[in-house]
Amino acid sequence: MDHSKDMLMIRFGELSTKGKNIKDFIKKLGQNLKIALKDYPTLKFDIKHDHIYIHINDNDLEEINDIIAKVPGLSSFSLVEAVERDIEKLKIKALEVARENENNAKTFKIITKRVDKLFPMSSDEINRAVANDILVNTNFKVDVHNPELPINIIIRPDIAYIFSKTYKGIGGYPVGISGKGLMLLSGGIDSPVASYLMMKRGVKLEMIHFAAPPYTSEQVIVKIQDLIKKLNIYQPRIKVYVVPFTEIQKKIYEVAGTSYAITIMRRMMLRIAERTARSHHDLVLSTGESIGQVASQTLQSIVAIESACNLPIIRPLATMDKVDIIEYSKMLGTYDISIRPFEDCCTIFTVKDPTTAPNMERINEIESKFDFTELLDKTYRGIEVLNVTSEEEEF
Repeated sequence: MDHSKDMLMIRFGELSTKGKNIKDFIKKLGQNLKIALKDYPTLKFDIKHDHIYIHINDNDLEEINDIIAKVPGLSSFSLVEAVERDIEKLKIKALEVARENENNAKTFKIITKRVDKLFPMSSDEINRAVANDILVNTNFKVDVHNPELPINIIIRPDIAYIFSKTYKGIGGYPVGISGKGLMLLSGGIDSPVASYLMMKRGVKLEMIHFAAPPYTSEQVIVKIQDLIKKLNIYQPRIKVYVVPFTEIQKKIYEVAGTSYAITIMRRMMLRIAERTARSHHDLVLSTGESIGQVASQTLQSIVAIESACNLPIIRPLATMDKVDIIEYSKMLGTYDISIRPFEDCCTIFTVKDPTTAPNMERINEIESKFDFTELLDKTYRGIEVLNVTSEEEEF
């Protein structure tokens, strides 16, 4: 291994619990890191069973840190320096680290981990020897409970590493390791947050959006693309299926009146989404629904609407409060895009009396009034595909 000075050590966190599957998870995380950092061709990656090492090679460390911090599947990472496995050299390097931090820290602690148990000194002996050298040569005091400067030493079979700073990752699983799903993306606040949470659990997402031209502005599609570009940080390439929903929507309002219109509309959406998912090998559907938030999200409505679909539906926001969802959307940078005043197909027709407890007999009666199969076929054939990437080119 090339033991260059500036090297990031990536920790897996939750991945380390995956047992026999961990090799697949680490391989996927390595691939995703390389894709996220493709604009830095001189980086060198060493993918090991317990960590991934990235040699910086004179690239901008802050830029790389910002990118890595948003790659799902890693729990934390540190800038490490390689040192020979010699106690005197370890003492010299640890003292350097302490002196570099004297202006912003007063207390320290040495934390040694011996990956190589055959190293002639115990972890405690290394801690004491290195700490004593710092105490003699600086004004630092030891604080074993809450040190301002933790200095970490890792003894590996071939080399030792020293580091003092650890950066937090977003955790979860590498995108794609859990399979592929289809997200119903409306353009509101909720579904981009649900998308992020799905990606964080390792699900590679495709999106489906229901448009109602000419009632909805073309700016809605721009809005959808802008939302997805924020999500490209976590999944660099996302396919979007844009469904021309106007004809079905008008027919629903014609035969259903208003109280059942939303229920029937969402059932039709799920039928199209299921067909799209199955034809593109998406294993599940996902939505931004939160229990009780609107009329179509009461438990009775969820049951009635979901019965039109034979794929599992995952609702990452099911139990979340709106305030928490908004906080997530601000963190993702999607909030200001989501509140742009362009209506989607769910909001263009005002419904004053939506039912919160739809009756299946009534639903079946309404749906028997028109040949929705032919309408769904026609709509499905009219789906347009957009590819949204973190760059301008399509894939």
